[in-house]
Amino acid sequence: MNDAFAKRRAGTAVPISLIPAEEFSSWRRKQSKAVRNWLASCGYDGRRGTHTLIPAVGAHRERVIVSTEAVPDLWSLADLPGRLSRGTYFLDADLDAPSATAVAIGWGLGTYRFARYLSRAKKNSTRLVVPKNADLAEVERQIASVFLVRDLINTPAADLGPPELAAAARQLAKDYAAKISVVSGPTLEKQFPAVHAVGRAAAKAPCLIDFVWGSRSLPKVTLVGKGVCFDTGGLNLKPAQGMRSMKKDMGGAAVTLGLARLIMDAGLPVRLRVIIPAVENNVSGDAYRPGDILRTRKGLSVEIGNTDAEGRLVLADALALADEESPDLLVDSATLTGAARVALGPDLPALFCDDAEFAEQLMNAGRDVSDQLWRLPMWTLYRRMLDSPIADINNAGSSGLAGAITAALFLKEFVDHAKVWAHIDLYGWNDDARPGRPRGGEAMAMRALFEVIRRKYG
Repeated sequence: MNDAFAKRRAGTAVPISLIPAEEFSSWRRKQSKAVRNWLASCGYDGRRGTHTLIPAVGAHRERVIVSTEAVPDLWSLADLPGRLSRGTYFLDADLDAPSATAVAIGWGLGTYRFARYLSRAKKNSTRLVVPKNADLAEVERQIASVFLVRDLINTPAADLGPPELAAAARQLAKDYAAKISVVSGPTLEKQFPAVHAVGRAAAKAPCLIDFVWGSRSLPKVTLVGKGVCFDTGGLNLKPAQGMRSMKKDMGGAAVTLGLARLIMDAGLPVRLRVIIPAVENNVSGDAYRPGDILRTRKGLSVEIGNTDAEGRLVLADALALADEESPDLLVDSATLTGAARVALGPDLPALFCDDAEFAEQLMNAGRDVSDQLWRLPMWTLYRRMLDSPIADINNAGSSGLAGAITAALFLKEFVDHAKVWAHIDLYGWNDDARPGRPRGGEAMAMRALFEVIRRKYG
Protein backbone atom coordinates (compact mmCIF):
# COMPACT_ATOMS: atom_id res chain seq x y z
CA MET A 1 0.00 0.00 0.00
CA ASN A 2 1.16 3.54 -0.78
CA ASP A 3 2.98 5.03 2.22
CA ALA A 4 0.59 7.98 2.17
CA PHE A 5 -2.05 5.76 3.75
CA ALA A 6 -2.66 3.66 6.82
CA LYS A 7 -4.95 0.64 6.93
CA ARG A 8 -6.24 1.15 10.44
CA ARG A 9 -6.94 4.00 12.77
CA ALA A 10 -4.58 4.16 15.71
CA GLY A 11 -5.71 5.63 19.01
CA THR A 12 -3.52 8.66 18.39
CA ALA A 13 -4.96 9.38 14.91
CA VAL A 14 -6.23 12.93 14.48
CA PRO A 15 -9.70 13.45 12.99
CA ILE A 16 -10.23 15.64 9.93
CA SER A 17 -13.61 17.34 9.59
CA LEU A 18 -14.78 18.51 6.16
CA ILE A 19 -16.99 21.60 6.42
CA PRO A 20 -18.62 23.01 3.27
CA ALA A 21 -17.59 26.66 3.08
CA GLU A 22 -21.16 27.91 2.84
CA GLU A 23 -22.02 26.05 6.05
CA PHE A 24 -19.05 27.24 8.07
CA SER A 25 -20.84 30.12 9.84
CA SER A 26 -23.69 27.92 11.03
CA TRP A 27 -21.22 25.17 12.03
CA ARG A 28 -19.16 27.65 14.06
CA ARG A 29 -22.21 28.86 15.98
CA LYS A 30 -22.84 25.30 17.16
CA GLN A 31 -19.34 24.90 18.60
CA SER A 32 -18.37 25.43 22.21
CA LYS A 33 -17.31 28.85 23.37
CA ALA A 34 -13.73 27.62 23.71
CA VAL A 35 -13.66 26.48 20.07
CA ARG A 36 -15.29 29.72 18.87
CA ASN A 37 -12.71 31.73 20.79
CA TRP A 38 -9.89 29.66 19.31
CA LEU A 39 -11.16 30.20 15.74
CA ALA A 40 -11.45 33.92 16.40
CA SER A 41 -7.99 34.16 17.94
CA CYS A 42 -6.32 32.54 14.92
CA GLY A 43 -8.45 34.50 12.45
CA TYR A 44 -9.83 31.44 10.74
CA ASP A 45 -12.84 32.42 8.62
CA GLY A 46 -13.58 29.16 6.79
CA ARG A 47 -12.71 30.32 3.31
CA ARG A 48 -12.96 27.52 0.76
CA GLY A 49 -9.73 25.57 0.39
CA THR A 50 -8.29 26.52 3.80
CA HIS A 51 -7.77 24.53 6.97
CA THR A 52 -6.87 24.99 10.59
CA LEU A 53 -5.88 22.78 13.52
CA ILE A 54 -8.05 23.05 16.60
CA PRO A 55 -6.12 21.92 19.68
CA ALA A 56 -7.68 19.74 22.34
CA VAL A 57 -10.13 21.94 24.25
CA GLY A 58 -12.01 20.63 27.28
CA ALA A 59 -13.69 17.36 26.34
CA HIS A 60 -12.93 17.86 22.66
CA ARG A 61 -9.87 16.19 21.18
CA GLU A 62 -7.48 17.78 18.74
CA ARG A 63 -8.84 17.93 15.17
CA VAL A 64 -8.29 19.46 11.74
CA ILE A 65 -11.00 21.56 10.11
CA VAL A 66 -11.01 21.78 6.29
CA SER A 67 -13.28 24.13 4.36
CA THR A 68 -14.41 22.45 1.13
CA GLU A 69 -16.75 22.65 -1.82
CA ALA A 70 -20.32 21.53 -1.20
CA VAL A 71 -19.22 18.09 -2.43
CA PRO A 72 -15.62 17.26 -1.46
CA ASP A 73 -13.44 16.87 -4.53
CA LEU A 74 -9.99 15.74 -5.60
CA TRP A 75 -8.20 18.72 -4.11
CA SER A 76 -10.04 18.96 -0.77
CA LEU A 77 -7.23 17.28 1.20
CA ALA A 78 -4.37 17.73 -1.26
CA ASP A 79 -2.71 20.58 0.62
CA LEU A 80 -2.61 18.80 3.95
CA PRO A 81 0.25 16.25 3.65
CA GLY A 82 2.79 19.02 3.24
CA ARG A 83 1.37 21.18 6.02
CA LEU A 84 0.21 18.92 8.82
CA SER A 85 2.61 17.69 11.46
CA ARG A 86 3.84 14.13 11.44
CA GLY A 87 1.22 11.57 12.34
CA THR A 88 -1.85 9.63 11.22
CA TYR A 89 -5.16 11.28 10.35
CA PHE A 90 -8.65 10.06 9.50
CA LEU A 91 -11.87 11.48 8.11
CA ASP A 92 -14.45 11.69 10.87
CA ALA A 93 -17.43 11.33 8.52
CA ASP A 94 -18.35 8.82 5.83
CA LEU A 95 -18.39 9.96 2.20
CA ASP A 96 -19.98 8.26 -0.77
CA ALA A 97 -17.63 6.10 -2.86
CA PRO A 98 -16.79 8.67 -5.57
CA SER A 99 -16.03 11.43 -3.05
CA ALA A 100 -14.07 9.14 -0.72
CA THR A 101 -11.99 7.88 -3.63
CA ALA A 102 -11.40 11.39 -4.98
CA VAL A 103 -10.24 12.92 -1.69
CA ALA A 104 -7.94 9.95 -1.08
CA ILE A 105 -6.37 10.39 -4.53
CA GLY A 106 -5.88 14.07 -3.80
CA TRP A 107 -4.24 13.31 -0.46
CA GLY A 108 -1.85 10.92 -2.19
CA LEU A 109 -1.01 13.42 -4.93
CA GLY A 110 -0.18 15.93 -2.20
CA THR A 111 2.61 13.64 -0.96
CA TYR A 112 4.58 13.79 -4.24
CA ARG A 113 8.21 14.90 -4.04
CA PHE A 114 10.79 14.65 -6.83
CA ALA A 115 13.72 13.58 -4.68
CA ARG A 116 15.99 11.78 -7.16
CA TYR A 117 18.78 14.33 -6.86
CA LEU A 118 18.40 15.33 -3.22
CA SER A 119 21.10 14.09 -0.86
CA ARG A 120 18.71 14.36 2.08
CA ALA A 121 15.22 13.68 0.85
CA LYS A 122 12.45 13.94 3.41
CA LYS A 123 10.23 10.89 3.74
CA ASN A 124 6.50 11.26 3.88
CA SER A 125 5.52 11.51 7.54
CA THR A 126 1.77 12.09 7.32
CA ARG A 127 -0.64 9.25 6.69
CA LEU A 128 -4.36 9.14 6.09
CA VAL A 129 -6.43 6.17 7.15
CA VAL A 130 -8.00 4.89 3.94
CA PRO A 131 -11.45 6.50 3.96
CA LYS A 132 -14.44 4.21 4.26
CA ASN A 133 -16.02 3.55 0.83
CA ALA A 134 -12.84 4.56 -1.05
CA ASP A 135 -11.73 2.26 -3.87
CA LEU A 136 -8.17 1.64 -2.71
CA ALA A 137 -7.10 -0.08 -5.93
CA GLU A 138 -8.28 2.93 -7.93
CA VAL A 139 -6.61 5.33 -5.52
CA GLU A 140 -3.25 3.60 -5.77
CA ARG A 141 -3.56 3.17 -9.56
CA GLN A 142 -4.20 6.88 -10.08
CA ILE A 143 -1.46 8.04 -7.73
CA ALA A 144 1.20 5.72 -9.14
CA SER A 145 0.38 6.72 -12.72
CA VAL A 146 0.54 10.45 -11.97
CA PHE A 147 3.83 9.95 -10.11
CA LEU A 148 5.24 8.07 -13.13
CA VAL A 149 4.38 10.98 -15.42
CA ARG A 150 5.76 13.59 -13.04
CA ASP A 151 9.00 11.68 -12.52
CA LEU A 152 9.58 11.26 -16.25
CA ILE A 153 8.97 14.93 -17.02
CA ASN A 154 11.02 16.17 -14.08
CA THR A 155 14.08 14.08 -14.95
CA PRO A 156 16.71 16.16 -16.80
CA ALA A 157 17.51 15.23 -20.40
CA ALA A 158 21.02 14.12 -19.42
CA ASP A 159 19.36 11.21 -17.63
CA LEU A 160 16.26 10.85 -19.79
CA GLY A 161 17.07 10.83 -23.48
CA PRO A 162 15.51 8.55 -26.10
CA PRO A 163 17.27 5.39 -24.80
CA GLU A 164 16.13 6.02 -21.23
CA LEU A 165 12.58 6.80 -22.34
CA ALA A 166 12.60 3.53 -24.26
CA ALA A 167 13.87 1.76 -21.12
CA ALA A 168 10.97 3.21 -19.11
CA ALA A 169 8.55 1.94 -21.75
CA ARG A 170 10.20 -1.48 -21.71
CA GLN A 171 9.79 -1.68 -17.95
CA LEU A 172 6.13 -0.71 -18.17
CA ALA A 173 5.55 -3.27 -20.92
CA LYS A 174 7.29 -5.93 -18.81
CA ASP A 175 5.20 -5.07 -15.75
CA TYR A 176 1.98 -5.73 -17.67
CA ALA A 177 3.14 -8.43 -20.11
CA ALA A 178 2.83 -6.21 -23.18
CA LYS A 179 4.77 -6.89 -26.38
CA ILE A 180 7.24 -4.12 -27.20
CA SER A 181 9.57 -3.24 -30.03
CA VAL A 182 11.98 -0.32 -30.32
CA VAL A 183 12.99 0.70 -33.84
CA SER A 184 16.30 2.55 -34.31
CA GLY A 185 19.26 2.90 -36.67
CA PRO A 186 18.92 2.24 -40.43
CA THR A 187 15.48 0.67 -39.95
CA LEU A 188 14.23 3.86 -38.31
CA GLU A 189 15.65 5.97 -41.14
CA LYS A 190 13.89 3.81 -43.71
CA GLN A 191 10.53 3.33 -42.01
CA PHE A 192 10.21 6.59 -40.06
CA PRO A 193 12.27 9.14 -42.00
CA ALA A 194 10.87 12.23 -40.25
CA VAL A 195 11.64 10.84 -36.79
CA HIS A 196 15.18 10.02 -37.91
CA ALA A 197 15.70 13.45 -39.51
CA VAL A 198 14.70 15.33 -36.37
CA GLY A 199 16.77 13.19 -34.03
CA ARG A 200 19.89 12.41 -36.07
CA ALA A 201 21.90 15.43 -34.85
CA ALA A 202 21.81 14.34 -31.20
CA ALA A 203 24.42 12.21 -29.44
CA LYS A 204 21.63 9.95 -28.16
CA ALA A 205 20.13 8.25 -31.19
CA PRO A 206 16.41 8.57 -31.96
CA CYS A 207 14.02 5.63 -31.82
CA LEU A 208 10.37 4.72 -32.16
CA ILE A 209 8.74 2.84 -29.27
CA ASP A 210 5.79 0.59 -30.10
CA PHE A 211 4.05 -1.72 -27.64
CA VAL A 212 0.80 -3.67 -27.71
CA TRP A 213 -1.33 -5.08 -24.87
CA GLY A 214 -4.62 -6.96 -24.91
CA SER A 215 -6.47 -9.22 -27.30
CA ARG A 216 -6.71 -8.23 -30.97
CA SER A 217 -10.42 -9.07 -30.85
CA LEU A 218 -11.10 -6.10 -28.53
CA PRO A 219 -11.65 -2.46 -29.57
CA LYS A 220 -8.42 -0.90 -30.76
CA VAL A 221 -7.29 2.06 -28.66
CA THR A 222 -4.03 3.60 -29.84
CA LEU A 223 -2.10 6.25 -27.93
CA VAL A 224 0.64 8.35 -29.51
CA GLY A 225 2.90 10.59 -27.43
CA LYS A 226 5.42 13.21 -28.46
CA GLY A 227 8.76 12.10 -27.01
CA VAL A 228 11.08 15.04 -27.66
CA CYS A 229 13.37 14.51 -24.68
CA PHE A 230 15.02 17.89 -25.16
CA ASP A 231 14.30 20.64 -27.65
CA THR A 232 16.96 23.21 -28.49
CA GLY A 233 14.84 24.40 -31.39
CA GLY A 234 17.37 22.88 -33.78
CA LEU A 235 19.05 25.37 -36.08
CA ASN A 236 16.16 27.77 -35.42
CA LEU A 237 17.60 27.84 -31.90
CA LYS A 238 15.35 28.75 -29.01
CA PRO A 239 16.34 31.69 -26.78
CA ALA A 240 17.76 30.76 -23.39
CA GLN A 241 14.51 31.43 -21.52
CA GLY A 242 12.53 29.26 -23.92
CA MET A 243 15.05 26.42 -23.78
CA ARG A 244 15.38 26.26 -20.01
CA SER A 245 12.33 24.04 -19.43
CA MET A 246 12.62 21.91 -22.54
CA LYS A 247 13.24 18.71 -20.63
CA LYS A 248 9.43 18.74 -20.42
CA ASP A 249 9.00 18.51 -24.19
CA MET A 250 8.43 14.78 -23.81
CA GLY A 251 5.40 15.48 -21.63
CA GLY A 252 3.08 13.96 -24.24
CA ALA A 253 5.04 10.71 -24.14
CA ALA A 254 4.99 10.72 -20.34
CA VAL A 255 1.21 11.25 -20.26
CA THR A 256 0.81 8.47 -22.82
CA LEU A 257 2.82 6.03 -20.69
CA GLY A 258 0.89 7.05 -17.56
CA LEU A 259 -2.42 6.56 -19.37
CA ALA A 260 -1.28 3.19 -20.68
CA ARG A 261 -0.43 2.19 -17.11
CA LEU A 262 -3.90 3.18 -15.93
CA ILE A 263 -5.58 1.20 -18.70
CA MET A 264 -3.48 -1.92 -18.19
CA ASP A 265 -3.63 -1.83 -14.40
CA ALA A 266 -7.41 -1.51 -14.52
CA GLY A 267 -7.60 -4.36 -17.04
CA LEU A 268 -9.87 -2.43 -19.41
CA PRO A 269 -11.25 -4.62 -22.21
CA VAL A 270 -9.36 -2.94 -25.06
CA ARG A 271 -6.49 -3.79 -27.34
CA LEU A 272 -4.05 -1.07 -26.40
CA ARG A 273 -1.23 0.17 -28.61
CA VAL A 274 1.30 2.81 -27.55
CA ILE A 275 3.56 4.55 -30.08
CA ILE A 276 6.20 7.08 -29.02
CA PRO A 277 8.71 8.74 -31.33
CA ALA A 278 11.66 9.51 -29.03
CA VAL A 279 14.23 12.10 -30.11
CA GLU A 280 16.33 15.05 -29.05
CA ASN A 281 16.05 18.06 -31.32
CA ASN A 282 19.68 19.11 -31.17
CA VAL A 283 22.31 20.97 -33.19
CA SER A 284 25.29 19.53 -35.04
CA GLY A 285 26.70 19.40 -38.55
CA ASP A 286 24.13 16.70 -39.28
CA ALA A 287 21.10 18.71 -38.15
CA TYR A 288 18.18 19.11 -40.52
CA ARG A 289 17.85 22.64 -41.86
CA PRO A 290 15.20 25.26 -42.63
CA GLY A 291 14.31 24.82 -46.27
CA ASP A 292 15.01 21.08 -46.33
CA ILE A 293 12.37 18.77 -47.78
CA LEU A 294 11.66 15.72 -45.62
CA ARG A 295 9.87 12.58 -46.64
CA THR A 296 7.47 10.98 -44.19
CA ARG A 297 6.24 7.46 -43.59
CA LYS A 298 2.98 8.30 -45.34
CA GLY A 299 4.85 9.51 -48.42
CA LEU A 300 3.95 13.17 -48.04
CA SER A 301 6.81 15.63 -48.46
CA VAL A 302 7.32 18.39 -45.89
CA GLU A 303 9.14 21.66 -46.42
CA ILE A 304 10.88 22.72 -43.22
CA GLY A 305 9.79 26.23 -42.43
CA ASN A 306 11.13 26.08 -38.89
CA THR A 307 13.21 23.39 -37.18
CA ASP A 308 11.57 24.35 -33.89
CA ALA A 309 8.31 22.87 -35.20
CA GLU A 310 9.79 19.41 -34.78
CA GLY A 311 7.10 17.81 -32.64
CA ARG A 312 4.60 17.63 -35.47
CA LEU A 313 7.24 16.01 -37.69
CA VAL A 314 7.90 13.09 -35.37
CA LEU A 315 4.19 12.75 -34.64
CA ALA A 316 3.47 12.63 -38.38
CA ASP A 317 5.35 9.36 -38.78
CA ALA A 318 3.92 7.94 -35.55
CA LEU A 319 0.34 8.85 -36.48
CA ALA A 320 0.77 7.40 -39.94
CA LEU A 321 1.85 4.10 -38.39
CA ALA A 322 -1.04 4.15 -35.92
CA ASP A 323 -3.57 4.99 -38.62
CA GLU A 324 -2.57 2.08 -40.83
CA GLU A 325 -4.61 -0.39 -38.77
CA SER A 326 -7.73 1.84 -38.52
CA PRO A 327 -8.00 2.04 -34.72
CA ASP A 328 -11.36 2.60 -33.10
CA LEU A 329 -9.84 5.44 -31.07
CA LEU A 330 -6.58 7.25 -31.77
CA VAL A 331 -5.35 9.88 -29.30
CA ASP A 332 -2.12 11.82 -29.53
CA SER A 333 -0.78 13.93 -26.68
CA ALA A 334 1.93 16.53 -27.14
CA THR A 335 3.50 19.63 -25.67
CA LEU A 336 3.12 21.02 -29.15
CA THR A 337 2.57 24.78 -29.31
CA GLY A 338 3.00 27.93 -27.28
CA ALA A 339 -0.08 29.17 -29.12
CA ALA A 340 -2.28 26.79 -27.15
CA ARG A 341 -0.89 28.26 -23.94
CA VAL A 342 -1.57 31.79 -25.17
CA ALA A 343 -5.15 30.80 -25.94
CA LEU A 344 -5.94 28.75 -22.84
CA GLY A 345 -3.15 29.37 -20.34
CA PRO A 346 -0.93 26.77 -18.70
CA ASP A 347 -3.58 24.73 -16.88
CA LEU A 348 -6.04 23.93 -19.66
CA PRO A 349 -5.00 21.52 -22.43
CA ALA A 350 -6.40 22.21 -25.89
CA LEU A 351 -8.51 19.48 -27.45
CA PHE A 352 -8.92 19.12 -31.19
CA CYS A 353 -11.42 16.51 -32.35
CA ASP A 354 -13.81 16.41 -35.31
CA ASP A 355 -16.03 13.88 -33.56
CA ALA A 356 -18.34 16.16 -31.57
CA GLU A 357 -19.79 13.32 -29.50
CA PHE A 358 -16.42 12.03 -28.33
CA ALA A 359 -15.15 15.56 -27.68
CA GLU A 360 -18.14 16.24 -25.44
CA GLN A 361 -17.68 12.92 -23.65
CA LEU A 362 -14.02 13.71 -23.00
CA MET A 363 -14.73 17.21 -21.71
CA ASN A 364 -17.46 15.87 -19.42
CA ALA A 365 -15.11 13.21 -18.09
CA GLY A 366 -12.48 15.88 -17.46
CA ARG A 367 -14.91 17.95 -15.42
CA ASP A 368 -15.97 14.91 -13.43
CA VAL A 369 -12.40 13.98 -12.41
CA SER A 370 -11.04 17.55 -12.03
CA ASP A 371 -8.82 17.25 -15.12
CA GLN A 372 -10.38 19.70 -17.54
CA LEU A 373 -9.70 20.28 -21.22
CA TRP A 374 -11.14 22.80 -23.66
CA ARG A 375 -12.05 22.18 -27.29
CA LEU A 376 -10.62 24.41 -30.01
CA PRO A 377 -11.82 24.31 -33.62
CA MET A 378 -10.15 22.32 -36.36
CA TRP A 379 -10.68 25.30 -38.67
CA THR A 380 -9.90 23.82 -42.09
CA LEU A 381 -9.81 27.19 -43.86
CA TYR A 382 -6.45 27.78 -42.14
CA ARG A 383 -4.94 24.80 -43.99
CA ARG A 384 -3.83 27.29 -46.64
CA MET A 385 -1.31 28.66 -44.11
CA LEU A 386 0.60 25.38 -44.45
CA ASP A 387 0.83 25.41 -48.24
CA SER A 388 4.25 25.02 -49.83
CA PRO A 389 5.12 25.68 -53.49
CA ILE A 390 7.74 22.92 -53.50
CA ALA A 391 6.37 20.24 -51.13
CA ASP A 392 3.05 18.75 -50.11
CA ILE A 393 2.98 20.77 -46.88
CA ASN A 394 5.08 23.13 -44.76
CA ASN A 395 5.70 22.28 -41.12
CA ALA A 396 5.32 25.90 -39.98
CA GLY A 397 2.42 28.21 -40.73
CA SER A 398 2.94 31.21 -42.97
CA SER A 399 1.44 33.41 -40.24
CA GLY A 400 2.12 33.73 -36.55
CA LEU A 401 -1.62 33.44 -35.99
CA ALA A 402 -3.67 30.35 -35.09
CA GLY A 403 -0.56 28.32 -34.32
CA ALA A 404 -2.30 25.61 -32.31
CA ILE A 405 -4.91 25.15 -35.03
CA THR A 406 -2.42 24.95 -37.89
CA ALA A 407 -0.37 22.42 -35.90
CA ALA A 408 -3.51 20.28 -35.48
CA LEU A 409 -4.28 20.63 -39.19
CA PHE A 410 -0.75 19.49 -40.02
CA LEU A 411 -1.26 16.33 -37.94
CA LYS A 412 -4.66 15.74 -39.53
CA GLU A 413 -2.91 15.18 -42.88
CA PHE A 414 -1.54 11.92 -41.46
CA VAL A 415 -4.80 10.47 -40.11
CA ASP A 416 -7.23 8.98 -42.62
CA HIS A 417 -8.60 5.72 -41.24
CA ALA A 418 -9.02 6.04 -37.47
CA LYS A 419 -12.70 5.97 -36.52
CA VAL A 420 -12.16 8.69 -33.88
CA TRP A 421 -9.04 10.84 -33.59
CA ALA A 422 -8.32 13.36 -30.85
CA HIS A 423 -5.27 15.60 -30.59
CA ILE A 424 -4.37 17.11 -27.22
CA ASP A 425 -1.96 20.04 -26.98
CA LEU A 426 -0.88 20.23 -23.35
CA TYR A 427 1.67 22.09 -21.24
CA GLY A 428 2.68 19.21 -18.96
CA TRP A 429 4.01 21.53 -16.30
CA ASN A 430 2.96 23.49 -13.21
CA ASP A 431 4.62 26.90 -13.18
CA ASP A 432 3.64 27.39 -9.55
CA ALA A 433 2.65 25.10 -6.70
CA ARG A 434 -0.96 24.49 -5.72
CA PRO A 435 -2.56 21.87 -3.47
CA GLY A 436 -1.60 18.45 -4.81
CA ARG A 437 0.21 19.99 -7.77
CA PRO A 438 3.80 20.95 -6.97
CA ARG A 439 5.85 23.01 -9.37
CA GLY A 440 7.20 20.81 -12.15
CA GLY A 441 5.93 18.06 -14.42
CA GLU A 442 2.22 17.34 -14.47
CA ALA A 443 -0.03 14.60 -15.88
CA MET A 444 -2.47 16.88 -17.68
CA ALA A 445 -5.44 15.30 -19.49
CA MET A 446 -4.38 11.78 -18.45
CA ARG A 447 -7.09 11.14 -15.89
CA ALA A 448 -9.74 12.63 -18.18
CA LEU A 449 -8.65 10.34 -21.01
CA PHE A 450 -8.67 7.31 -18.75
CA GLU A 451 -12.16 8.12 -17.53
CA VAL A 452 -13.61 8.56 -21.01
CA ILE A 453 -11.96 5.36 -22.26
CA ARG A 454 -13.27 3.48 -19.22
CA ARG A 455 -16.79 4.78 -19.84
CA LYS A 456 -16.64 4.10 -23.56
CA TYR A 457 -15.17 0.60 -23.46
CA GLY A 458 -15.09 -0.59 -19.88
